[in-house]
Amino acid sequence: MTDKERIAQLTKELNEHNYRYYVLDEPVISDFEFDVLLKELQSLELKHPEFKDPNSPTSRVGGEITKNFNTVQHLHRMYSLNNCYSSDELMEWTDRLEKMVDGHIGFACELKYDGASINLTYRDGKLVSAVTRGDGFQGDDVTTNIKTIRSVPLILKGDYPELFEIRGEVVLPFEGFNKMNEERIAQGEEPYRNPRNTASGSLKLQDSGEVAKRPLECLFYHIVGAEIGLKTHFEMLQKARDWGFKVPPEPKISKNIKEVMSYISHWDKKRYDLPYETDGVVVKVNDLHQQQEMGYTAKAPRWAIAYKFQAEQGSTILRSVSYQVGRTGAVTPVANLDPVSLAGTVVKRASLHNADQIEKLDVRIGDTVYVEKGGEIIPKIVGVDLELRPKDSQRLEYITHCPECGTELIRKEGEAQHYCPNSLHCRPQIVGRIEHFISRKAMDIEGLGGETVALLVANGLASTYADLYDLKKEDVLPLERMAEKSADNLINGIEKSKGVPFERVLFALGIRYVGETVAKKLARHFKNIDSLMAATQEELEGVEEIGVKIAESVKEFFGNLENVDIIERLKDKGLNFSLSEEILSNRTDKLNGNIFVVSGVFESVSRDELKRLIEENGGKVGSSISSKTNYVVAGDKMGPSKRIKAESLGIPIIDEYSFISMIQ
Repeated sequence: MTDKERIAQLTKELNEHNYRYYVLDEPVISDFEFDVLLKELQSLELKHPEFKDPNSPTSRVGGEITKNFNTVQHLHRMYSLNNCYSSDELMEWTDRLEKMVDGHIGFACELKYDGASINLTYRDGKLVSAVTRGDGFQGDDVTTNIKTIRSVPLILKGDYPELFEIRGEVVLPFEGFNKMNEERIAQGEEPYRNPRNTASGSLKLQDSGEVAKRPLECLFYHIVGAEIGLKTHFEMLQKARDWGFKVPPEPKISKNIKEVMSYISHWDKKRYDLPYETDGVVVKVNDLHQQQEMGYTAKAPRWAIAYKFQAEQGSTILRSVSYQVGRTGAVTPVANLDPVSLAGTVVKRASLHNADQIEKLDVRIGDTVYVEKGGEIIPKIVGVDLELRPKDSQRLEYITHCPECGTELIRKEGEAQHYCPNSLHCRPQIVGRIEHFISRKAMDIEGLGGETVALLVANGLASTYADLYDLKKEDVLPLERMAEKSADNLINGIEKSKGVPFERVLFALGIRYVGETVAKKLARHFKNIDSLMAATQEELEGVEEIGVKIAESVKEFFGNLENVDIIERLKDKGLNFSLSEEILSNRTDKLNGNIFVVSGVFESVSRDELKRLIEENGGKVGSSISSKTNYVVAGDKMGPSKRIKAESLGIPIIDEYSFISMIQ
């Protein structure tokens, strides 16, 4: 046997042994025998690097150094999940789903493991990239580090598609986490706080050899980007197992909500017996066609929801209350507490939300308070032990003036929070507005982060985001920790941002209530900033999904002459304040505001493409059939109840070819 043939044979054998040990938990050789084979392969690969497979088992050992993790655009967006915390909320969710599709809705229930989300891409059965979730649109390429995780298959088995993506959660089992901490304590080092943060931090270590030493695992839950002829989510999980992925054994099909709640109740009690951290149950519509019919909101799939287990609670002493000012001027009271251990972290501060919450709880300095992690993330005070209240305690008086700039606070009718109206001259608001402006989903200015923004403001180099475009290299070089290359990157990043499209520039302005989706709708409707600035309240409210509150906020923003002046400065610097010619050339008014509901499976065009064509030609996409619907575009497998409803309302039902002829 030649060395080339032996390398191929060892690669295949070791991958199979790795799968049996780390995925099936059914090893057929000893650790010693495995190590002997691995060392032989390493020796042969050193001798013949030209024969080494990029996904060789030796890559599990690590050793490569990654100084910069490249940002990569996700081919398919990684959405968040909506949360619920009670059976009533779960019932409300299913009630909404039943209005969207015909027939019985069954569910697939899975445990929600608490780790770091990852998206893997496979081509021809081999791992080609691994990207963190990031902001859902783009993340960091951590392929080298992911290859060291032994439950991640490098080469697949069976009838896999040519190209697909699969999502999973990188977790750190309790056993491995505890062993790591024992070693750190023995070496006189601080122990890690919790498995989730440690797992997440591991993915960004520069030395993959260090990652390989950590007993990380990857649990998989969703395949995207491939037509594999399956009908249910549960079949998808089994298919992933067949290909060699580690899919947890706990998922279960539930015929109805009663069975879903039974699953949740079981694991709420048994979760402490699991080898990994879990904070809830993910409930998904099992039928993949129904999932497609339900679609997505701007942030999450409609067909899935996370039921969060009740948060861990602890008690401690409230020592003081401080007030934080956000970028929109919203003032949030923060409780400063005696340290208390909660859900694996030490909590010293907790949110009190607003004046109404303080009054409702009647919380006072010196009180013994109950603290929990809302959604397992943000600590909050949920109650007071009145029996332990100091006798001389006094009611808390909410502040009347901004703690940063001294401006008198305002509270608008119907709103819970107090605001500092000094938006352009209050330091936290200045820093916050600039940080929002430079963020990834907005202008995405490379080389400029939060710390540098704070330094620019502190040194009088920026008081608005328009000031960024006046900066020169010699201005920023004297800043703390600013080297020659860093200064070049900052200035180049600012210049590069001038190419950002109009809808993202509009979002970057930081208009209250104008998020990504609203900014895109406003940009597409008004086409340029001048038309938007001149729009009346009624014209703004006439835009799809723009209500009174958003319209008032937009009018208020552009009614401020200082904001108008900033926009004029940004125009002069060359930022995009109108839709690109490419987008404009693709847009028509052929559908003239008509509302279309898309239902079924299509042959010549995908559902997403249909929706895009509707919007690009002046139409609107409706989520359900109503008297306001103008057309239903029906494909194969459209539900009979939808057809009956459309016919009863006299709504025209057209196929995909008729629709295409409408816009040609």
